[in-house]
Amino acid sequence: MANVKEVLPPVLDSTSQAPPLFDGTTRLYTNYQCPFAQRVWITRNYKGLQDKIKLVPIDLANRPAWYKEKVYPENKVPSLEHNNKIIGESLDLVKYLDAHFEGPALLPDDPAKREFAEELFTYTDTFSKTVLSSFKGDVVKEAGAAFDYLESALQKFDGPFFLGEISLVDFVYIPFVERFQIFIQEVFKYDITSGRPKLAAWIEELNKIDAYTVTKADPEHVIQLYKKRFVDQ
Repeated sequence: MANVKEVLPPVLDSTSQAPPLFDGTTRLYTNYQCPFAQRVWITRNYKGLQDKIKLVPIDLANRPAWYKEKVYPENKVPSLEHNNKIIGESLDLVKYLDAHFEGPALLPDDPAKREFAEELFTYTDTFSKTVLSSFKGDVVKEAGAAFDYLESALQKFDGPFFLGEISLVDFVYIPFVERFQIFIQEVFKYDITSGRPKLAAWIEELNKIDAYTVTKADPEHVIQLYKKRFVDQ
């Protein structure tokens, strides 16, 4: 695994020029605060692809017009420019990076583990929607059920990670768990790891991995954003 300390490029906004598109460079269009984009950023880092995949951070509040017009008509991040095409959707992209680039394999060959990985990928949307909607209800009860699901999933295989060893599943969940943990502790004074030793150990293990820690969101930004979206209304 490559050393992941890199100088992060500046964020591009509506005043920025487009990079020289489709010139053979592989680019990950991202946003430093977006959990969906963070999934792919972690995967890139863990596979040691910092020199192979260039980060192009986009200002989502003031997007450059060329991004929608020339790069990705969906106008969201993440997207990947590779081999003269653009691919989007974070779950597809983490699998694409794993299948098409060098570096450690992040899905095991074991069919039982692969099947469980797909189950957990499928659950990610339900997980985040359940927790987000709980901010307007009973967090301990509603979000608690979603965290209980993760606690139970972490017991299936030996090892601190969802599939035992580290995999794409961990990278898909941690950006959301990271944000939820910060916000729920700050606003609702509830510790999501309380009574969930596996979840606590999983978070602790991921925080030892540079590929992840360099991508972590600014906690103050997370708190302000979620307060604005879910509390101050």
